[in-house]
Amino acid sequence: MKKLLFLVVAIFMTLFLNAKESDMRNLKDIYLAGGCFWGTQAYFDKIRGVIKTDVGYANGKSDKTDYRSLHYSGHAETVHITFDKNVVSLAEILAHYFRIIDPFSVNKQGNDVGSQYRTGIYYNDSGLENEIFEFIKHEQTKYDKKIAVEVEPLKNYVLAEEYHQKYLDKNPGGYCHVDLSLADKPLYDESKFKVPSKDELKVKLSDLQYAVTQEKSTEKPYSSEYDKFDKKGIYVDIVSKKPLFSSSDKFDAGCGWPSFTKPITTDALEYNRDLSHGMERVEVTSSLANSHLGHVFTDGPKDKGGLRYCINGASLKFIPLEDMEKEGYKDYIIYVK
Repeated sequence: MKKLLFLVVAIFMTLFLNAKESDMRNLKDIYLAGGCFWGTQAYFDKIRGVIKTDVGYANGKSDKTDYRSLHYSGHAETVHITFDKNVVSLAEILAHYFRIIDPFSVNKQGNDVGSQYRTGIYYNDSGLENEIFEFIKHEQTKYDKKIAVEVEPLKNYVLAEEYHQKYLDKNPGGYCHVDLSLADKPLYDESKFKVPSKDELKVKLSDLQYAVTQEKSTEKPYSSEYDKFDKKGIYVDIVSKKPLFSSSDKFDAGCGWPSFTKPITTDALEYNRDLSHGMERVEVTSSLANSHLGHVFTDGPKDKGGLRYCINGASLKFIPLEDMEKEGYKDYIIYVK
């Protein structure tokens, strides 16, 4: 187990080191107001790909304020999140955010009432603006009520007092309006994805699909229809149909197998130590069905984090972008660019 942990840590350290080599261009910042910042910070500290967080007061009337002056200064309690876009996308960060807020409530979250507890998404990188508004537009299609989350460029961010930083780390059991256990659960509802029995799979899958996903076989290089495939959409587990990869993260590695720089969401895959064939590798399996998919290596594009997910096409099913909503994958449209 320790060896596996070391290997997995090494894989994700590659992301960090490559980020340093590119002047940290892989790191992005987003500022999220979601009510009391104690719970919001504690939640995002649990999300893979979040590098660091601090809490402060954002988008008030001046560049000076403190906890006791928020009612007058107009600032919102806000969590500043630095994340590695090669591990977790902004879309996934925002999906987590909407998971823990009431997006229709004005100046109130949980038991806390006041303008300092309003919801807001603030940014200091204009390159993120379009993606944020596209996410809000997509999210709004799920509801009849109008979303009340304000979206604005960041201004007048004031770092909160040290007392508030990592408050729940220092005060376990302290007040928290957020269900922190959600961070350890699948981001999207998985009840619609089913894992058939072995006997059912022998009927539903081809011989190759069964051998790859259930017996850890490897398809011949250059044999998959998805190797040079470049249509927009998502790739789902052939067994459970849970989404695994987005076409946005696919690239031609020249190795003969479909290759990706990262999974569609950080909870899509599991990582396992593989000592077969006299090699030491990291196997990747689907998180729900435990289907063998392939392996992850550290020779991928450096500007995308340096990882290469080398995946057997026989373990995948492609869902075209234009069919995603009718096939039940509306939530995942935001991950396809």
